Amino acid sequence: MTNLLHNKLSRRTVLQSAAVGAIGITPALRAAVYAAGSDAPEKTEVKIGFIPLTDCASVVMASVLGFDKKYGVKIVPSKEASWAGVRDKLVNGELDFAHSLYGLIYGVHLGISGPKKDMAVLMTLNLNGQAITLSKKLADKGAVDGPGLAKLMAAEKREYTFAQTFPTGTHAMWLYYWLAANGINPMQDAKVITVPPPQMVANMRVGNMDGYCVGEPWGHRAIIDGIGVTAMTTQDIWKDHPEKVLGTTAEFVKKNPNTARAVTAAILEASQWIDANLSNKNKMAETIADKSYVNTSVDAINQRILGRYQNGMGKTWDDPNHMKFYNEGTVNFPYLSDGMWFLTQQKRWGLLKDHPDYLAVAKQINQIDVYKQAATAAKAPIPKDVMRSAKLMDGMVWDGKDPKKYADGFKIKA
Repeated sequence: MTNLLHNKLSRRTVLQSAAVGAIGITPALRAAVYAAGSDAPEKTEVKIGFIPLTDCASVVMASVLGFDKKYGVKIVPSKEASWAGVRDKLVNGELDFAHSLYGLIYGVHLGISGPKKDMAVLMTLNLNGQAITLSKKLADKGAVDGPGLAKLMAAEKREYTFAQTFPTGTHAMWLYYWLAANGINPMQDAKVITVPPPQMVANMRVGNMDGYCVGEPWGHRAIIDGIGVTAMTTQDIWKDHPEKVLGTTAEFVKKNPNTARAVTAAILEASQWIDANLSNKNKMAETIADKSYVNTSVDAINQRILGRYQNGMGKTWDDPNHMKFYNEGTVNFPYLSDGMWFLTQQKRWGLLKDHPDYLAVAKQINQIDVYKQAATAAKAPIPKDVMRSAKLMDGMVWDGKDPKKYADGFKIKA
């Protein structure tokens, strides 16, 4: 009986190896995949939603360059109009995965941003690379940064309108954090509206808002078009902050663990490719600028991904903390502390009425084991600790150790 079982397993291993070899996986990679207990993906064609933003690049390039085929899946990128649309299609199963806001996934899981459903974060797609833009009209009156904005708002009393992209999302949290750090309560001193990323520039052009926070290229696009200035980059709010994630439902991961692992590994390899050299970054910019993806000019994308910044008022600088997709393996691990931070801000601003069990929620959502298996397959390093720490622009240190105290410790809150 033992010999028979051994022969069956051996034959199965040979068949799997042959199948994997046919799609171009090296023997070493094959060994890593099967050592992690992998098997063929349960679903071989997956639809991944994305919003037209620079940080959708790793999802797009995984498909365009064929990294997906290497892992036995076909990624079909699906261009979506808004984050609310991404949320709805993830929840109802029209999308298998999505390039998503960190806080959107957490908000859906807790039922504070639409229909409640158990969700999953498989990996972080990028760090940094968002910006807060103020209108040229405000800049002409001296509001070129946070202190300047606070001074103008105190001197010229009226309703000031700022836009973010989704109520529980990253851009809302960066905008609120920045305003509050400059003494402006976003819940009391301003009107905040929700606008899909690709519509930000058009809305500012017609005067619908005084400022907005969004991902690139829509910060740089406002400068090219002469309608806005960069008041703050998000990496100056929190250096190497988490940004977009690969999100899906917990149900999908449970039913399709091999698919989840394969897609994560494919996007990890695409992330490695993007950050490998300047040539690849330029090729990426040319690819995603196409109307099928971001639908903008290449020059709106290819400057800030190389760290070449201008603020729209004559200042230029090279920022080493620009958008990163891999950065020698420091980007993609789904740290529990990253997810917990968004919960602290959702509590700070009254989106969560009570303190959740911060660590337990992060452990439910962030799929650490799936990521580790995918990283092993893609030869990406795995950090020893599931938590990390940082000091933000106002001097507050976040390390995930006492999230309740941290959330309650801000002077300006809802």
